Amino acid sequence: MKNFYEVIVVGAGPVGLWLACELKIAGIDVAVIERRMVRSTQSRALTIHGRSLEVFQLRGIADRFLCRGTPIPSGHYAALDTRLDFSSFGSRFPYTLFIPQVVTEALLEERALELSVTILRGITVTGIRDNGSQVIVSTDDSAFSCSYVVGADGARSIVRQQAVITYDGVAASNSLMLADVILGSPPAKSAISVTNQYGSVMIAPLGDGHHHRIVLVDPQRVHIPKTEPVTLKEITEGTARVVGENYHPRDPIWLSRFSDETRLAETYRQGRILLAGDAAHIHAPMGGQGMNVGLQDAMNLGWKLAAVVKGDAPDALLDSYNTERRPVGQALYTNTLAQAGLVTRFDPATLALRETLNDLLKIPAVNRRLAGELSGFDATIGHEAKAVSDSEGWQTGRRATDITLINNENQSISLYSLLEDGHWLHLSLCSGASVPGPQWLQKSRIRFLAAVPSDLTVLQGVRALLVRPDGYIAAIDREQERSGNIDLPRQ
Repeated sequence: MKNFYEVIVVGAGPVGLWLACELKIAGIDVAVIERRMVRSTQSRALTIHGRSLEVFQLRGIADRFLCRGTPIPSGHYAALDTRLDFSSFGSRFPYTLFIPQVVTEALLEERALELSVTILRGITVTGIRDNGSQVIVSTDDSAFSCSYVVGADGARSIVRQQAVITYDGVAASNSLMLADVILGSPPAKSAISVTNQYGSVMIAPLGDGHHHRIVLVDPQRVHIPKTEPVTLKEITEGTARVVGENYHPRDPIWLSRFSDETRLAETYRQGRILLAGDAAHIHAPMGGQGMNVGLQDAMNLGWKLAAVVKGDAPDALLDSYNTERRPVGQALYTNTLAQAGLVTRFDPATLALRETLNDLLKIPAVNRRLAGELSGFDATIGHEAKAVSDSEGWQTGRRATDITLINNENQSISLYSLLEDGHWLHLSLCSGASVPGPQWLQKSRIRFLAAVPSDLTVLQGVRALLVRPDGYIAAIDREQERSGNIDLPRQ
């Protein structure tokens, strides 16, 4: 077994696998180390959000997930009755995709193996040491070395601990219950959500034609330690108390307790050690955001780390991973903590607050604000992005949408298809128009195209734009107003 790789990713969950795929398409020698011999059979996550589907489409593989999942045209915030509307974000995926995490993980491993990513299972990492020129990764019975290591190894990350990165936040104060069961007397609706003075229950089919997932917040049981096993009796009695009828849950395949512990790493980078996914942020699973934010962490980090490892970009480029993604982690921290407060308290004041928020979400601008944050559609990058985060149109720091372009041969081309190989895209909409990129960016890493949108109302006034490998607009040139690059490090 070889013991040196350019990058080692610790953790073969969805985030670690996706990061490895991104590194591999850029030509990096990457290995994923995983302590489990086989993939988990439990699906903590059941949702892929629209922006994550766009991330997959940027590499041409979204259809693999779409054919295995069920689109749901809205989302929820704190299980409120007024649903979140994703229709205004200009996406080909204005919905959430209901798909078990076991399926998502299997599809990502399939993609990794297609790309010849090395996946080393049954190996437990025991130590991480950054000596300044490389990182030594110690395991139970051997050691590896690499130029950089990324911890995608979950909430109790050994990588984060060894790097001594602070993981502050809010300790668990409530435990919630989860049960994947067969319902002897299922509800008339395939999915229900009920919150009242007796607690909160969400029930949805798992998609296998047999089992339903029950998520239960029982005020009589919220102070039970999450280490105590859940019983079927707890699920049956607590659910019946909230919804007013007994669905007769039976034959559980998974019973678990989870908490509202919420934490955020002080930094996502320390020298040659980086963090992604739950290693960088944990929270109550409100709105199904955790895995999705982690996948988007990996998309941001992959091309940057590859460029630095290959010597194509300065080391300081990796600092932009922290400056761009940690604010997203902070927003995740805040919104999940707020949602946890709304679903774990059942006093009259909190129930009244829920009704108030139900009404406020009927205001389109309020709904869009929360929908954009939860879905990832409104995540922005760079110092200029905050000023335009709520504006419409194509702006530096915002994601590019997957519009249809017409090239000089009158062919129709999807914008996202031009980014499938992980290169940058320079799009000229006027003859001779161009926009500069970072000084370190080599022309060999840019795809140049002259084209116009098939819908002429899109990109009005834009002469040229530069799109990063992760689908965000790095620079744009307008007829009247010229905006420069995001502050990426320069040599």
